[in-house]
Amino acid sequence: MVNLLNSVLKTPNRRIALIAGIVTILDQLTKEIVRHCLEYASGEKVIIPGFFKFVHWGNTGAAWSLFRDNNLLLAVVAIIALGILYVTRHHFDVRTPSSQLAFGLICGGIIGNLIDRLHVHYVIDFLYFYVQQRGGAEIGFPAFNVADSAICTGVGLIFLLTLKSERKPKPVESAPAK
Repeated sequence: MVNLLNSVLKTPNRRIALIAGIVTILDQLTKEIVRHCLEYASGEKVIIPGFFKFVHWGNTGAAWSLFRDNNLLLAVVAIIALGILYVTRHHFDVRTPSSQLAFGLICGGIIGNLIDRLHVHYVIDFLYFYVQQRGGAEIGFPAFNVADSAICTGVGLIFLLTLKSERKPKPVESAPAK
């Protein structure tokens, strides 16, 4: 078992793939639970009254429902994004565990939402934070899911790593001899 784990984790690409696989499985598992436990569009389970609840909402658009009803186009964009990430991965320092984590999170999140777009024809969102107003109306952050969280965390981590690497003093290069 240890040898199998060592061979799986041997290269950065394999570590990225493992993280992406874990994110995808966790995302799909949680969405399957939502599909079986909450009725679509109207089902909800309040966890913290006036602040947080589980919902079962479908999003045929992108973040904050931008480009709504463009599910197929967004599926194509997701496939292209995965291809671009794969092809351009050498432009980023994927040798560090933090970079591998970031890319694994982003790829796993994209794959998780892509599976929804192709399988149920919308992305299942179920985590909903809101504030209950005195009159009963809710002001809420758009519902999201594990895949969305992974993508945002991965992108944020890449920004932090880029910022950190840009702040490092660069070695002084000597002028070439003539």
